[in-house]
Amino acid sequence: MAQTLSKQHDAHAEHGHHDAGANKVFGFWIYLMSDCIIFATLFATYAVMVNNTAGGPAGKDIFELPFVLVETALLLLSSITYGMAVIGMNNGSKGAVNRWLALTFLFGLGFIAMEIYEFHHLIEEGFGPDRSGFLSGFFTLVGTHGLHVTSGLIWMLVLMFQIAKRGLTDTNRARIMCLSLFWHFLDVVWICVFTVVYLMGAM
Repeated sequence: MAQTLSKQHDAHAEHGHHDAGANKVFGFWIYLMSDCIIFATLFATYAVMVNNTAGGPAGKDIFELPFVLVETALLLLSSITYGMAVIGMNNGSKGAVNRWLALTFLFGLGFIAMEIYEFHHLIEEGFGPDRSGFLSGFFTLVGTHGLHVTSGLIWMLVLMFQIAKRGLTDTNRARIMCLSLFWHFLDVVWICVFTVVYLMGAM
């Protein structure tokens, strides 16, 4: 009888952990919806400001598509490697998860380094965000996305440390899934940025 009660208690505890993880992921979906509103507002603002160059350069004068294509490839590859980390989690391999997360981190870091270089180069050329409405919209939209990626990288480092220390606990599994949603969301946003800002701007 006592053994049966113990099993029921363990099953109930495990069910509670799964419910908590599912609630965290659901709550994170709600956060992403609010982030969608932020980016939609920034895209709308950019669309209004894109032709307000104030006698300064337009997108086709400053955008270097080959450079941005490399940036895009880095972020897309990071999405694939994060997917491999999730597969490693499903297989219960702590080492595989952290290896794939480390590779994802390097791709994301490369993306941020290229974005910082692009911003620095534009500002050095005199094309900073105070030059025109177009450039203000550009720096705000692309910079906000870059800040999100940077936040994701910091989160990733903390998560790798937690996994190395505590393993693939239910809490860490929920965190992996939440960061997965966040990272793939940033990929989708970047594809929109690349298309609307860089590709259409270079035409």
